[in-house]
Amino acid sequence: MRVWPGRPAPLGVSFDDVLNVAVFAGGGVEAIEVCFELEGGAEESVLLPERSGGVWHGAFPDVTPGTRYGFRVHGTRRSVADVWNPAKLLLDPYARAIDGGLRHGPALGDNELDSAPFVPRSVVHVDEFDWAGDVPPATPWRDTLIYELHVRGTTIGHPEVPPPHRGSYLGLAHPAVVEHLRGLGVSAVELMPIHQFVTEPRLAAAGLTNYWGYNSIGYFAPHNGYASRPGDGRLAVSEFKTMVRELHRGGIEVILDVVYNHTAEGGATGPILSFRGLDNSGYYRLDPADPSCYVDYTGCGNSLNARHPNVLQLIMDSLRYWVTEMHVDGFRFDLAAALARELHDVDRLSAFFDLIQQDPVVSRVKLIAEPWDVGEGGYQVGNFPPLWSEWNARYRDTVRDFWRGVPGTLADLAQRLCGSSDLYDLEGRNPHASINFVTAHDGFTLADLVTYEQKRNEANGEYNLDGSDDNRSWNCGVEGPTQDPAVNELRARQRRNLITTLLLSQGVPMMLGGDELGRTQQGMNNAYTQDNEVSWIDWDHVDHDMLRFCRELSEFRSAHPALRRSRFLRGRPSAASGRDDASWFAPDGSPMDPHRWRDGTRCVALVLDGDAIEEVGPRGERIVDDTLLVAINGTPDPVTFVAPEGPWGQRWVRSVDTATGSVVVGDGEHVDRCFEVAGRSIVVLVAARVG
Repeated sequence: MRVWPGRPAPLGVSFDDVLNVAVFAGGGVEAIEVCFELEGGAEESVLLPERSGGVWHGAFPDVTPGTRYGFRVHGTRRSVADVWNPAKLLLDPYARAIDGGLRHGPALGDNELDSAPFVPRSVVHVDEFDWAGDVPPATPWRDTLIYELHVRGTTIGHPEVPPPHRGSYLGLAHPAVVEHLRGLGVSAVELMPIHQFVTEPRLAAAGLTNYWGYNSIGYFAPHNGYASRPGDGRLAVSEFKTMVRELHRGGIEVILDVVYNHTAEGGATGPILSFRGLDNSGYYRLDPADPSCYVDYTGCGNSLNARHPNVLQLIMDSLRYWVTEMHVDGFRFDLAAALARELHDVDRLSAFFDLIQQDPVVSRVKLIAEPWDVGEGGYQVGNFPPLWSEWNARYRDTVRDFWRGVPGTLADLAQRLCGSSDLYDLEGRNPHASINFVTAHDGFTLADLVTYEQKRNEANGEYNLDGSDDNRSWNCGVEGPTQDPAVNELRARQRRNLITTLLLSQGVPMMLGGDELGRTQQGMNNAYTQDNEVSWIDWDHVDHDMLRFCRELSEFRSAHPALRRSRFLRGRPSAASGRDDASWFAPDGSPMDPHRWRDGTRCVALVLDGDAIEEVGPRGERIVDDTLLVAINGTPDPVTFVAPEGPWGQRWVRSVDTATGSVVVGDGEHVDRCFEVAGRSIVVLVAARVG
């Protein structure tokens, strides 16, 4: 096989009449072989002939697109941090497509055995996809509603999706699925990890799988298990692009949940699959006192070394690739605090943030942080730079606590309803900095949140010790399913209360996929190993009342810009109308005062003045809305509310009632100033604009 010197850039493989290969490796490496898989499965190994700095490279005029390949590294072990081993066939960190999966066997742990029969292969892929004029929706943050989903679990049981496409990227692109999302008012799907990932040896030995996918091994390749022909990396690329194109046609953005904080190579006893075999001490944070051990801020055995220039380059190149070549619209960074650690502490001025801020591509898409990791000082809610939005765990905890009856939570609930300005009104941040959620993939589903107080994770094989014990849930008096109609009615009301609170709050709401359908995991709050009916959406048993309610409530939110402010509410006169933009009242119609916020009350009314919106539309037009009154009764008994006196008129329309599950967009039942709010429920009144 002919080999030419080639070029050190770009990293990975590139094809312009001749295949160029370039791979970064650490000091101490003496040679790198590229192992091409020929027809019939034979392997031909060729040494990369040149080294420029830390990049080994070569060009191969006889290799064509579609060829599978891997690397073998030869080097001198200067310390325990070096693990070069030519017996291990390595994935290209920049592989755009990956074929096959990981077969667990002795060769993954035995340094002397050849790993080639057990590991996936990088693929030389040249894609000529027809985007057909694809245009990203570019939905403003204030109009964004995020729906977190799992590619496989969402459609594996969907009756309208053709069987060959169920559980795949094409399944998510099916018109029936797109229309379901549009009917909910979803503007963006947040996909649980789709970077190529593998199952950990421990889970494989127990007969389990890493279903969630937080175990990445390829940051440029879409997971081939979600192709309609599982394992085909090139097909995964084209079908992923098809999915993005069809979602964009439906006005839906695509946000990726990305895991740049650790890799699938695990701790010191983990497999050598890619990064470790190329530059262990460069790609990972090692313990200075014992370089054979890994610093672990993630709970997964290792932490990617985001202080190293080549690692930062890998992350940024990957992010740009997904935006420019795969047309995604944003990223949610798993355990993002781990990426911002410089020496030890989380640093808002870290190189990672600097690179994101100045990048002309990545800085323009939606950026969401999971603002914590498992290390000391890792909880950083509210502390990310202005460009970022954050998963607001304070929101989740407060809303759960209020509706399960924890005393003294009303004042904190008011902060969360108004966009959490106590956390984010710094350095020019806006309400969209708060990604509001009540449920997510990690924890109880919405249905389970009102059905269980104790987790049921025995199926994970960890003696029910995994998963959080701090569920902040309430089973409404009975643990688990029941035939008691009163308990089931209360549970349905509580679900409506939780989702209504979410969609009435300032900030960006995020729904968990399947909550609108009544999805249950039978009490599991950590279903990361459950690639089965426990985790999949059951489309044959849909809670149609809940689905209708969620659709209508989302439509109500869309109809009222007062619920989608791009500036924080101030509770003082606005320049637009001279009236307070937001006002809080006791049930008797009198203003709330500091004593009432502290006296243990669980009832309050919020008035949002539709004429007091100061921001303007995209062409400078004034934004106006009806005035809304949100009455919240957190007690078990009905309470009579009195609408406060004001310039809003004396007659109101009852538009939302979580006790009855009714939502009205437009004209509806008129009520006088006195109206009843049932126990544990929310009522929203709408007053037509004066003048």
